[in-house]
Amino acid sequence: MGNTQHEQVVVIDFGGQYNQLVARRVRECSVYCGIYSYRTPLKDILDMNPKGIILTGGPDSVYAPGAASCSKELFSSGIPVLGLCYGAQLMMHVLGGEVTRAPEREYGKTEVMIDEPKSALFQGIDSPTICWMSHNDYISKLAPGFRVTAHTKNCPAAAVEDEQRNLYAFQFHPEVLHTKYGSAMLQHFVRDICGCSGDWRMDDFAEKTIAALKEKIGGGKVLCALSGGVDSSVAAVLLSRAVGKNLTCVFVDHGLLRKNEGDMVEEVFGKNGAYDLNFIRVNAQHRFYVRLAGVDEPERKRKIIGEEFIRVFEEEAKKIGAVDYLVQGTIYPDVVESGLGGESATIKSHHNVGGLPDYVDFKEIVEPLRDLFKDEVRKVGLHLGIPEKLVMRQPFPGPGLGIRIVGDVTMDKVRIVQDSDAIFREEMEKAGLDKAADQYYAALTNLRTVGVMGDERTYDYAVALRAVSTIDFMTAEVTEIPYDVLKTVMNRIINEVDHVNRVFYDITSKPPATIEME
Repeated sequence: MGNTQHEQVVVIDFGGQYNQLVARRVRECSVYCGIYSYRTPLKDILDMNPKGIILTGGPDSVYAPGAASCSKELFSSGIPVLGLCYGAQLMMHVLGGEVTRAPEREYGKTEVMIDEPKSALFQGIDSPTICWMSHNDYISKLAPGFRVTAHTKNCPAAAVEDEQRNLYAFQFHPEVLHTKYGSAMLQHFVRDICGCSGDWRMDDFAEKTIAALKEKIGGGKVLCALSGGVDSSVAAVLLSRAVGKNLTCVFVDHGLLRKNEGDMVEEVFGKNGAYDLNFIRVNAQHRFYVRLAGVDEPERKRKIIGEEFIRVFEEEAKKIGAVDYLVQGTIYPDVVESGLGGESATIKSHHNVGGLPDYVDFKEIVEPLRDLFKDEVRKVGLHLGIPEKLVMRQPFPGPGLGIRIVGDVTMDKVRIVQDSDAIFREEMEKAGLDKAADQYYAALTNLRTVGVMGDERTYDYAVALRAVSTIDFMTAEVTEIPYDVLKTVMNRIINEVDHVNRVFYDITSKPPATIEME
């Protein structure tokens, strides 16, 4: 378990919504960080030899029967521990303090007064400072040995510590960007208190991964599932550096791509492209449409798409002959959101993780980017010399438009989304807004409404436009697109795309929504 090649900090997850964000912020300190469920035996955690441990937030009350907990021995291991929100309350509860219902809950940006500016965690941070709070309970009595280092108007113990035992706790969330100096606080914990030197670098990762792939695969044949997106493209270039012509990249056009996307991918990676790759394009639109016919449940759609991808790859592997390895561009958020990392509930089964069938006819699935977040993948890509235009392009989900069509998938619905999305992208580029949003697209709702076009009654679909701004794709805010641009997009979609009579703009942040529709 864990990444034994690098010094690391372990995040123990109690079901907090920001679990990935905690790990992501630690990675920003050039320190490897993995997420593990609170159910993971303490021995397994200690066997990873972590330099530090962070306890996440969570939905429970620590004093409730059956609440997520941890052993007292965790706090006497000698490893520095930082508790966040629920993790802070749990530290107090387990070590003899008290946690009770707060007279007033705190949520959102909150002014925090630092009582101990000499605390290692608050070095160089002015008081008061703004932090992000989200709690109903609070620490009403400190555990023996602890002192208060910060407070708010309604929370007498916003930060506490026992410096002698290297135990620290924040009632707020330093991992959230709304906490002004949150990254600095985590940097103090990871680098100053835990003593991490910062050996997690993407140039180093790329070279070590290429060497490891050479040793692992040797002269074996490899099939890479290439979508043309950032993750699979970086994975393909890594493998090409490792095994050369023993790599074959298979691009499956499943009929759920953006308008003209298949031709664009072939232009970049095909025989006339910039990369010396064995490239195969499989036009499999019909078989995916048949499998998805009448299926409207999001998880089932994802699993069908994931299974059908594998079956196509198996068929192509038999044509190539003696292919042992299947390479996928799986990244760390795919793993966590599919319920395979940490404690948080399955948000969605990614087609290449939770959507995989039980049986896969390959010796092994190779996922060289499985430990990386999206921005880390981009850094690896740039180091490998992949053009910035490709590396920095917007993410496109593996299941494609299948999860941008709410409800069942048909060829006609795919056409509606492709045409609407192409119009949205064209108008965003015309307005110089294509870099203003980190991800934007058009989706088809499962809503049909009455409208009037040409003096006639219509009963047609509603298209939803979505654009978000984000740093890490784990949280996101709506992008404020000028009304005149939205109006132009609406007019064009209504006039140019058949069977659409209404256009919405989705202004929901993540959370509570996800970036994709399904």
